[in-house]
Amino acid sequence: MQIAISGAGGFVGRRLVEALETGKHSVTRLGRDAAKDLPPHTHLDAVVHLAGEPVSQRWTVAAKQRIRDSRVIGTRNLVRGMAELKTPPRVLVCASATGFYGDRGEQMLDESAGAGDGFLSDVCRGWEEEADKATAFGVRVVKIRFGLVLGRDGGALGKMLLPFRLGLGARLGDGSQWMSWIHLDDLTAMIQFAVEQDAARGAWNGVAPNPVTNVEFTRQLAAAVHRPAWFVAPQFLMKLGAGEMAQMLFDSQRCVPAAPLAAGFAFRYPELGAALRAVVS
Repeated sequence: MQIAISGAGGFVGRRLVEALETGKHSVTRLGRDAAKDLPPHTHLDAVVHLAGEPVSQRWTVAAKQRIRDSRVIGTRNLVRGMAELKTPPRVLVCASATGFYGDRGEQMLDESAGAGDGFLSDVCRGWEEEADKATAFGVRVVKIRFGLVLGRDGGALGKMLLPFRLGLGARLGDGSQWMSWIHLDDLTAMIQFAVEQDAARGAWNGVAPNPVTNVEFTRQLAAAVHRPAWFVAPQFLMKLGAGEMAQMLFDSQRCVPAAPLAAGFAFRYPELGAALRAVVS
């Protein structure tokens, strides 16, 4: 298949390109202005849209506008560019995030759950609405709501590993918030599965089937690196350091991948312990 990818140089994009090319697919890397980089004279079977301004930064007014615009307007422009191709691709797989759900406490969240409240929820809702507009010209659309992606060379876990390896790991607040996670290899396999399976469409939770609380995540990461994790990072202190963005660390999202499982996707790492050991080994 001929597949165009935006954000191909990012944490997920690099691994996805490697997996697709190993699978004998042909990959076109789209630049910062993905819509203009769509190859007008090359037949595309699929577009995977991963590009976006990093969320893990202090949320100034300007930063929030960049985050929103890169996802909402960026996706709008990409979909318009796809519509202008002589033959639009058959499928668009667009990244989204479990931030769509907001802070939902103990509620079990499959893909039928509605959007929550807050900045990230609003961004994700607008992001997905723009992707869905591709259905108007016959494109199958899959929106994968990424959870915490566990990989060796980046992402949130990359920032956690050093303090945990130094014995400075800490739970966040009381640690009762649910964390929805996925191993990088499972996420890239899920994206490829969504590209290849004609029945795949709509929202998919890009998470493993077994979410855990922050207390449990902290315990298992400490065990994976053979260090204690006795500390606590209070919410007020995190907000002093990171501002409004720190709230997403305390939002509880107990997500399950009902749609991928129903479609027949099989996880290589359904349990957190094995996923963490694979990353840190």
